[in-house]
Amino acid sequence: MNFDDCICAPATIPGTGAISLIRVSGKDSIDIVDKIFKGRHSLADSPSSSIRYGTVIDGDGVVDEVLAAVFRAPHSYTGEDSVEISCHASSYIVSRILSLLCRFGARMAEPGEFTRRAFVNGKMDLAQAEAVADLIASSSEQSHRLALNQLRGKYSSYLKQLRDRLLELTALLELELDFSDEEVEFADSAHLQELTSRAIAEIEKTAAGFDVGNAIRTGVPVVIAGAPNSGKSTLLRCVNLLETPT
Repeated sequence: MNFDDCICAPATIPGTGAISLIRVSGKDSIDIVDKIFKGRHSLADSPSSSIRYGTVIDGDGVVDEVLAAVFRAPHSYTGEDSVEISCHASSYIVSRILSLLCRFGARMAEPGEFTRRAFVNGKMDLAQAEAVADLIASSSEQSHRLALNQLRGKYSSYLKQLRDRLLELTALLELELDFSDEEVEFADSAHLQELTSRAIAEIEKTAAGFDVGNAIRTGVPVVIAGAPNSGKSTLLRCVNLLETPT
């Protein structure tokens, strides 16, 4: 996968709602969009985190009236120069704009490539990158909260603290082994035992939390069993109605 070029892709589903969003990121992304954007100000002269109103043009013809948001590196989702084009949610308009972008030097992004670029450019760690898909797929308050905490770095911070404790324990053990013949004591056995017990408890807590989080994320298999005509289908329909947003 090449990270030195410009990629583009729809960030919303065309044909749904009133507005669609097209994301463009990478080398020369602002200049490429400028070739099809016509407004009072060019995007190349626009500061980061600014929005410009204008039209997308194809030769002398107007494709759509749009808003173009400019994000300059490193202050963007991917950490690269990026532009987000808000256009009308027509499948024809979205495909036409994407075709124009590709004509002037961009290419269609691979699945997950925007998030992968964000990870490569240090905008998020691996746990946060994985949380993006979980947040999009969340279908309950619990799964949403779990994914949002992970995206915000809560679990990354927790794992870093656990790693620091394990490194401290490892360093003390190595010092004791290296200088076992010397009359030097870096940590008494009680302190080492306390550190070890605390580390084991934290690891067990983390493992248990993974099982709970996995159940929230993917659900728990449940069997509804009973005699014929005992209300199994009715119970299942009631559960589905409770899970359906109103």
